[in-house]
Amino acid sequence: MNDNELVIMHDQQAVTTSLQVANNFEKLHKNVLRDIDALKRDLLNFEQMFIESMEQDSYGRDRRIYYMNRDGFSLLAMGFTGKQALQFKLKYIDAFNKMEKQLQQQKPLTLPEQIQIIAKGYESLSEDVKDIKERMGLPGNMAHAFTKKRNAKIITVLGGKDANAYCDKNIRSKTYRALFSSYRETFDQDRYNDLPMKDYDKAVDFINNWYPPFELQQEIQRVNAQLAIM
Repeated sequence: MNDNELVIMHDQQAVTTSLQVANNFEKLHKNVLRDIDALKRDLLNFEQMFIESMEQDSYGRDRRIYYMNRDGFSLLAMGFTGKQALQFKLKYIDAFNKMEKQLQQQKPLTLPEQIQIIAKGYESLSEDVKDIKERMGLPGNMAHAFTKKRNAKIITVLGGKDANAYCDKNIRSKTYRALFSSYRETFDQDRYNDLPMKDYDKAVDFINNWYPPFELQQEIQRVNAQLAIM
């Protein structure tokens, strides 16, 4: 089998799909979807590893699939056993490595690269700086600050860390997913850290002004109104 079939590029990420995993590990696709859905219930950062989508089959019918990055695949394949499964895991790791190496040229500029551009003193320096801000994702300190603001917002809308809704893992996960879904639709980004620096203030305003959909707000209120089980 050609390793290039195992991992593809999607939205500037090295990914594989639930269908590819099912075919290569000789599993029913519906069972692979079931395993991913089970992870969805337990992972707060599910959307950073898996993206649900639709794809047409050979008959032109829509079918549900998942895209997954290296971390998502590693979690999913953790339970796959057997000599053949191990061989395919190793092939996938190698395929991810090759694809990610190819994507290196398209990744956001590193700090040393930014310094090099500025040090060269191009006549069009302002355009270079603008290009940097257009291409560069959030640096570590800004990404950390943004994550803290996001988590604080979740705590607030759930009624605080001691609230029933916050302690309910299902409600908490559902709220994180709702926030990320709104974020992705607003900023057209599949990961929080890929947000361009120029949009950081807008993203912070978005977090500060975001509230769950009405149905989810009602659910949160119902759970918080319940007496805590002693």
